[in-house]
Amino acid sequence: MTSVDSLYNNTLFIFFTQKSSMERTHLSPYTNHPQTTTKQPISHTYSDPGGGEAGPDNDKWASKLLLECAQSISYKDYGKINHLLWMLNELSSPYGDCDQKLAYYFLQALFCKATESGNRCYKSLISVADKSHCFDSARKLILKFQEVSPWTTFGHVASNGAILEAFDGENKLHIIDISNTLCTQWPTLLEALATRSDDTPSLKLTVVVTSTMARSVMKEITQRMEKFARLMGVPFELNLINGSNKRLWQLTKEELNVQEGEAIAVNCIGALRRVEVEDRGDVIRLFSSLNPRIVTVVEEEADFTSSRFDFVKCFEECLRYYTLYFEMLEESFTPTSNERLMLERECSRSIVRVLTCDDEQNIDSGDCERREKGNQWCERLKEHFSLVGFSDDVVDDVKALLKRYRTGWSLAHDRTNSNEDSGMMLAWKDEPVVWASAWKP
Repeated sequence: MTSVDSLYNNTLFIFFTQKSSMERTHLSPYTNHPQTTTKQPISHTYSDPGGGEAGPDNDKWASKLLLECAQSISYKDYGKINHLLWMLNELSSPYGDCDQKLAYYFLQALFCKATESGNRCYKSLISVADKSHCFDSARKLILKFQEVSPWTTFGHVASNGAILEAFDGENKLHIIDISNTLCTQWPTLLEALATRSDDTPSLKLTVVVTSTMARSVMKEITQRMEKFARLMGVPFELNLINGSNKRLWQLTKEELNVQEGEAIAVNCIGALRRVEVEDRGDVIRLFSSLNPRIVTVVEEEADFTSSRFDFVKCFEECLRYYTLYFEMLEESFTPTSNERLMLERECSRSIVRVLTCDDEQNIDSGDCERREKGNQWCERLKEHFSLVGFSDDVVDDVKALLKRYRTGWSLAHDRTNSNEDSGMMLAWKDEPVVWASAWKP
């Protein structure tokens, strides 16, 4: 038996049989099913990579213990891996505080990495999520998240403002939407078009759907969008394109239904990170070939690409980013929020995908998850486009949006190393989390 096989079998035994004598069972706040938690003894300590000892009461104990386990996996120290995985299993909980949740979800990725079972685990997670996905649950999740956090609405407001300004005076509009936002961005834009001082323009919306979960609800969303457009009095056409059948850069003008005389905008919110790293240049060239009036790009501010061949460095960046995200969720939602639990479960799939899966085996599935930071996207986009600064009106709209939410959110202009304006940045407690930009050929 190989070391990996032995580790796999030993860890499975630990996960499913080893429990503390202080364990008790209660009803989960999220379901009516019994859920097990463990009360931790105060004397439980573990070694700190920086020296000394730490316990579960110490600040950021989860990050220290998780990183130590990641380093042990990199060194192939199977005895220490087994010990650390057992400790994480004892300390973690999906229903605890932020540290316990981080430990719980990253533990799954560490186990998959140590046992080389990432691809199998990820496919299982996606299969379970697909089966439980429906329009009502997706709608409730999106609306609640938008109610408590500007994480998504920031990009919507910034992009819509830039698109409307680029479309000023045009009457035949075509937006190519390469996002998995379930069209939540577009009702406010339709309303703005309906109140234009000149003639109301026609709008064609071509949605390239790359997520299997998004495809399952798009029929219902299409009907609702068409009904809303009629209510607003805007001539409207919505076309859906299945983007999972081929690579994004292989789509043609004919498939995207691009016609002469149309003013075109390409909208990408959280979409480019799902494109395989090697294909990103080709996708940007596709956008350029469409001769758009504007291209809007919104991405989360994290770099899972430059360190993708260095497990520990990638793990550190992944942990940094998701710690911010989980802390934001903890302060935005109530402890017993079902929507919070669903968002955290989405993170667990992304964490497993980034840290444990072979990119080549997941190609064409539209689930790459290799985020890049704003300055990295700028370097790619500048090969074919010029950055368009957001107008004062758009910036004011975004600032007004942030005032609707609790304190902690702020707006900052991102700066590249050359000190050139490179977009607009949403910050959570002064840490940049989402980057928005607009580009012209």
